Amino acid sequence: MAGIFKAYDIRGVYGADLDETTARQVGLAFQHVLDDDDLAKSNAVVVGRDMRSHSAGLAEALIDGLTAAGLDVLDVGLVTTPMNYFAVGHLGAAGGIQVTASHNPAKYNGFKLSRHGARPVSGDHGIALVEEKIAAGDLPEADARGEVTSVDVNDDYQSHVLGHLRSTNGGGRLRLVADAANGMGTLYRPLLEAMGIDLVPLYFELDGSFPNHEANPLKEENLEDLQEAVERHGADLGVSFDGDADRSAFVDETGRSIGSDLTTALIAGELLERHPGAAVVYDLRSSRALAEYVREKGGVPIRERVGHSFMKATLREHEGVFGGELAGHYYFRDNFYADSSILAVVEILNLMRKTHKPLSELVEPLRRYAKSPEINFEVEDKQGKMDELARRHEGADADWVDGISVRYPTWWFNVRPSNTEPYLRLVVEAKDEEELERRLGDLMEVLGEPAAD
Repeated sequence: MAGIFKAYDIRGVYGADLDETTARQVGLAFQHVLDDDDLAKSNAVVVGRDMRSHSAGLAEALIDGLTAAGLDVLDVGLVTTPMNYFAVGHLGAAGGIQVTASHNPAKYNGFKLSRHGARPVSGDHGIALVEEKIAAGDLPEADARGEVTSVDVNDDYQSHVLGHLRSTNGGGRLRLVADAANGMGTLYRPLLEAMGIDLVPLYFELDGSFPNHEANPLKEENLEDLQEAVERHGADLGVSFDGDADRSAFVDETGRSIGSDLTTALIAGELLERHPGAAVVYDLRSSRALAEYVREKGGVPIRERVGHSFMKATLREHEGVFGGELAGHYYFRDNFYADSSILAVVEILNLMRKTHKPLSELVEPLRRYAKSPEINFEVEDKQGKMDELARRHEGADADWVDGISVRYPTWWFNVRPSNTEPYLRLVVEAKDEEELERRLGDLMEVLGEPAAD
């Protein structure tokens, strides 16, 4: 069971790595995660779940553990992960747990945890504690069992999201293709239809077996159906959600995919017009164009290491208006500093309606550099390889904020160890494709050949 406690959540193969017994133990252990401040606000924990075949049973066992520990439960039922975060903040709960395995295949399941105000619980902020308490059997049960209340947050969440929509009629009616990948993004259909768009839905049938394609929009092959549909329907843009709908990826009207760092820049520019001078947090794998654009828009770009716990903490610390990660997470101050894929859709629509420009034209000024995707290398001695790279680039502008980042005037790279897999992950960016290929070749002399998918 030890392998299920990840950097950002608890996740494994149902029936092999975790089951209802595990879920009840997580519920009992959660009392140790909540501190006095959390519990002073509320004794209630929000519990939601995704559409996987085993999620309902896991949620039931989880609730049994929480209530046995004396915590009350606000059962919000079938919701996206961002809806769970919203419910924690909106209902003033002590914390929340979402039963989900995000974009992983059907056989997986797990738990995403948060504290009061939708603050994340991660490896550095509590998941290790849950593991420790379960291993030690330190799972006390209260004299009085907590109560369970069913709560429907759909209407409140819809009002919250639509409250960020600036206009529904600027520049004509936009056509949007949305790919829910048979995941929890399916629940966003009424929201999308309320945005004054022509919606073309793809795979909006809840099915935890993911029969059409993997629910991971970070992989280009999972965008192929979306891209084809955008072209076939003459749509203005497309968006693809991951399994629990906390991430999204966009394509323009030509079907070309847009890196999430460039999407972050676009949304940041839109929000900075309404919140001049605000901070914008971005992960260190992002294109240099992002920070440049934020400065051009009068904002303050703040570079942060990869991971939602770090991004959200830094966004709170600086009272930033927005943050984004290369993986497709978008964080909003006015959303309890939590991620919301659907709010990202709202802000892209706001931008397109205001400018009356196609999405490809809006993105083009940000395509300033040649950039690689994140490339995986299976490496036995991760630190040794990073140290070798540091020696090779001694004298360059470098840091160890997250792995090693090395910066030169015309190119840069980051190599960092994966938190969840036996990989080193590489991102390289250069002034043009020719230099990108040359620098990538040099780095592969140290790292070897990329791992097969």
